[in-house]
Amino acid sequence: MKIVNISGNSTINIGLLGLGTVGTGTMQIINANRADIAAKTGSELRITKALVRDLHKQRPHLDPAVELTLDPDPILTDPDIDIVVDVMGGLEPAGQYITTALEQGKHVVTANKDLMALHGRRLFAVAQQHNRNIYYEASVGGGIPLIRPIKHCLVANKIKSIMGIINGTTNYILTQMTIAKKDFQDALAEAQAKGFAEQDPSNDLEGRDAAYKLAILAGLAFQSIVKVEDISIESISDVSVRDIMYAEELGFVIKLLAIGEENRDGLKLRVHPTLVPKEHPLASVHNEFNALFLVGDSVGELMFYGRGAGSLPTASAVVADIIEAVRNINHEIENHAIETNYAAKPVVPLSQSQSRFYVRLKAKDQPGVFGSVATVFGDAHVSLDMILQTRREVNLAEIVLVTHEVVEHDFYQALERIKKIDSIRNISNVIRVLERS
Repeated sequence: MKIVNISGNSTINIGLLGLGTVGTGTMQIINANRADIAAKTGSELRITKALVRDLHKQRPHLDPAVELTLDPDPILTDPDIDIVVDVMGGLEPAGQYITTALEQGKHVVTANKDLMALHGRRLFAVAQQHNRNIYYEASVGGGIPLIRPIKHCLVANKIKSIMGIINGTTNYILTQMTIAKKDFQDALAEAQAKGFAEQDPSNDLEGRDAAYKLAILAGLAFQSIVKVEDISIESISDVSVRDIMYAEELGFVIKLLAIGEENRDGLKLRVHPTLVPKEHPLASVHNEFNALFLVGDSVGELMFYGRGAGSLPTASAVVADIIEAVRNINHEIENHAIETNYAAKPVVPLSQSQSRFYVRLKAKDQPGVFGSVATVFGDAHVSLDMILQTRREVNLAEIVLVTHEVVEHDFYQALERIKKIDSIRNISNVIRVLERS
């Protein structure tokens, strides 16, 4: 019979890899809520060491009892440290530090989405080998609980789809373009000034950040090995205020969505700008806020909403993972990384998927133009749902179309034929449209 320690250890020692925004927030929460955490876990949490880049930097929230170090080894190999927390970011050296910590018998908490998306499977295998676990709630939704609900609370469900706004930078930009009618560059500059966008925002704007998060979420939701390179990604940089105004007129808002679905053919995984119906819950998610909309076969529709980044929201998820690790240590629960049981599933190419499309094009303002466009679409079995036509320039008309659902390959073949019509000046933009429920 296994003896369970219900009283807990008197002290759990923690080592921090990184003491930037999230690391400082983690320290603040642990210090501010020390008594409550001890009551919940039966243990006092004590951060004993922290890896930093600069020993002399001013840190107003630093606990003077914390030993700062430029060398990770005193943290990774200290037998008195029970949990190592990675809040430094990047693939390396963070990946090697986590590997060493697991090999040294320590539990790991990380907020590193890039590392978990690209190398999580390898790290889970190391954790399994050493009977330890990796806790990574903060890697996806900041302060929004996503990993634990999918991994534990919804385990009785077969999840059909996940769809979310999981990048605060792009959502802030698109919100300002929608509400204040700011152009893309002005909205981006404001996001940078407010700290919602990096000086090099390419990872966010091009959809890579959302793709990393989708890889993690889809792996859990569909119990599958998901490779980032299997996710189709499109940027928001071609979205204009004109597109946003037309979308509003048609009853939509434009959001960058990360979408994962599973059907009999396999997984569908994509990140792209999308026209979202105004009545959909995701349409009202504004600025730096994030949300994940999920459909399970038993629970139905759920949405998780909140701040997807920031010092204290992200640190809240980090500390929650630390508390879960402490409880497992105190109750001598054997650790099992369930992610090591996942197997790869086929991924449906985007060209074989079905979608509705918004198309904005310019053409000569003359009779028969729309008829020729409609004929090409009709020959490709692409039916039209909505049409707007306005004169924007001398002798030029702007035509906006929204199709019914169509196979992507068929749609793009038709679009190539439309480009060759003499009266068509250009295809200004093409954006997918979310089906109304």
